[in-house]
Amino acid sequence: MGYYRISESLVKRVVRFPKRVEKGIAPGTTACMQLAGSKKHPTEIWVMFQEVGKEPTSNPQFSIINYQQKKKIITAWRYPGISPIGEPIPIPDDILAEIELAQD
Repeated sequence: MGYYRISESLVKRVVRFPKRVEKGIAPGTTACMQLAGSKKHPTEIWVMFQEVGKEPTSNPQFSIINYQQKKKIITAWRYPGISPIGEPIPIPDDILAEIELAQD
């Protein structure tokens, strides 16, 4: 994250308030994005995560237990420019086969 100048709090903000949400390239993942940079040099900050399970959170004032979805952050990166909306990222077939083998 230091390479892309992305802090931990920025990653949390992108996950909580995304501008755009899409399906991740790895099976069972989600990618979300927020705009960054300037008008002259626009960039996007992307975070890929996986929803792991539910964690109970309680409110002692009302004695109610709520369940909050836990998220496992897989990766975060800065995309230079504006990415195409809704189009899958072009990934070579050998890399996709390698990802599928790693999941099995």
